[in-house]
Amino acid sequence: AGSMAVFDQGKSVQLRATRASRVMLLGGAPLEGPRYIWWNYVASSQAMIEQAKADWVGQKFGQVPGETEFIPLPEDLSSR
Repeated sequence: AGSMAVFDQGKSVQLRATRASRVMLLGGAPLEGPRYIWWNYVASSQAMIEQAKADWVGQKFGQVPGETEFIPLPEDLSSR
């Protein structure tokens, strides 16, 4: 399980972990417009998310080298 936090531009941030952790820090200019997030997808429109879902179901994404199992699209993520 993981978490994501977004910080305001120009603010200082201090991280502290109570156990062994992995942290990814991304930075840069703020993206213009809204972002839509669903499962493993982030897009600038809901239509792009829906297209990604259809492409996943149609197995149009490339395979991960060495992986043989297809992970089905989640039915409902609203409980997360």
